[in-house]
Order: sequence, then structure tokens, then C-alpha cells
Amino acid sequence: MLRFASIVLAAALLAASAAVAQASDTDWPQRPIRLIVPFPAGASTDIIARIVGQKLSQGLGQQIVIENRAGASGNIGADAIAKAAADGYTIGLATASTHAVAASLNPNLPYDPIKDFAPVAMLGSQPYVLVLHPALPARNLAELIALARAKPGTLNYGSAGVASLAHLATALFATMAAIDIVHVPYKSSAQSVTDMITGRLDMQFATIAPSLPNIQAGQLRALATSGKTRVAALPGVPTVAEAGIAGYEAALWVAVVAPAATPTTIVARLNRTVNDILNSADGTEALIAQGMTAEAGAPDTVTQRIRDDIAKWRDVAAKAGIRPE
Repeated sequence: MLRFASIVLAAALLAASAAVAQASDTDWPQRPIRLIVPFPAGASTDIIARIVGQKLSQGLGQQIVIENRAGASGNIGADAIAKAAADGYTIGLATASTHAVAASLNPNLPYDPIKDFAPVAMLGSQPYVLVLHPALPARNLAELIALARAKPGTLNYGSAGVASLAHLATALFATMAAIDIVHVPYKSSAQSVTDMITGRLDMQFATIAPSLPNIQAGQLRALATSGKTRVAALPGVPTVAEAGIAGYEAALWVAVVAPAATPTTIVARLNRTVNDILNSADGTEALIAQGMTAEAGAPDTVTQRIRDDIAKWRDVAAKAGIRPE
């Protein structure tokens, strides 16, 4: 009899705790939510975070507090997301840099890009634009490749550092185009673009939004974009694949993630709210202005993108002999 009573009591307690957990998830959010951005204020990812954060706040009825945790190419911020309390009050942005490139090249990464995160939703992809100094005698991609083949090891290109995504994207381009060009690493893409405008650098796969004014002013020449489809902000510029390098694609994707044990009900609500933003006209237009293509979808699309990109960039780095400094 006592044993039966103990079983009944245990079952009642389990049911009660499950009901409390469900109720707390249903009542979420009851206070401001922290959105960790692994890059500094003013960076393109930060601008995207502020656009999405404002609209998330409207959709969830709570303030979204942006917290920039920059450093180590985004790894410090990503680690902060992974190690935060899984209560739904900390979310963050994952990118191709923090969750694919880092995992491809760094065996001592302090977090697992798959196991330590609950994927919420993909925001979209932000291709690069291949820009040249206008004095370079190449009006299109075919002419640039011909010029590089005629002068192997002479033309140079910039990136935001060794083993950065832009470095890997250019290495992939050079391999597929069968050209020999010299990498010049910088501390930021803004510095390399400045050097290109002044003629000290030949070319670069640059972030689209901050490059648009220079392209429109004729200070840079845009030859191609690096995504699968053309970019709305540069409709007359072909993709690298369209311009002759079939199968080429490289883009900085951005996704919303949470700590791994975040309740599934909260993840599901976040996913619905993010997708509502991406499917709205003003949300799409705001991302297009940042050179991004919105990609609404289920959480598992984020996981699959991470797995695919880890394999892709690990292979590119190995073939190009790229190792992190």
C-alpha cells in the first residue's frame, strides 16, 4: 500500500513539474531578452542584429537588448551564447565565420557549433562583391582571370585577416579560376577597401552594403557577386558563377541561435516570430539594404548549413594551405 502511494505521489509530482515548465514556457517572455552579437558595434552583423532585434521586440512584446561581445573573430561572443543560461532570455547570432570557418580551422574551439546551440532560424545570406581598383585593366571577370594568368603572383587581394571567410572565399575563387594571386591580410575589411581606393590593393571580395557608395562613386569597380543569385542592391552585376566560374558560391550567412537546452516551445515561438519578420515586406527590404537575401525556414536548416559549410571550408583551407594565425 505504501509502495503504491509512493508511486502515485511521484507521478503527481512529475506531472506537476511538467505543467509548471509548460506554463512558464507559455508565459515567456516576461522580461527583456539579451541578443549577443559576436562582432563590434557598427559591423554589418551588428546592423542586422539591430534591425532584427527591433522587430523581434515588436513581435514578442519585450525589449531586445543588444550585447556586443567581439573578439577572436567572433568566437568570444559565440562561446558566451553557448554558455549562457538556457532559459530563453539569451539568444544570439551565429554566422558562417563563428560556426563553420572557426570549426573548420580551429581544433581548440571552446564550443561545439552543433551540440552547444539550439538552432532557431536562418536570417539570410550576405554575399560578397568582387571589387577592383578602377585603374586595373579588367572590365569583367573573364578579363580579370586573363590578366591574372598573364601575370601570375603579381595581382594582390585583401581580406579581414588570415583564415577569414573573405580569405577563404578568394582562395576558392583562385583555385576554381586556376590563377595565382597574393593575399594581403588586414585587421578589417574597411582598411583594405581604403587601400584599394588609393591604389595600394588590386581587388577584394568586399561586404556589399558599405561598398555601395564607393562603387556608385566610381572609386571601385564591381565585377561579380559571390552568392547563388544576383543581389537586389546590384542587379546589373552577375554572380561569379554566371560570369564563368560554374558552381562557385560563397556567402556570409547569419542565423539566430540559443543555448543548447533552451525549451523547444520557446525555440518554436522564436522561429515563428523570426520567420514572420523575414516574410514581411519591411523586414525583407531592411535586409536587402544590407546586401542580404532573407531565408526563412525551420531550425534544422541552420544545422544542415553549418555541417555543409564546415566540410566545404575545411576542404578549401586544406587545398590552399590556409591555417589560422
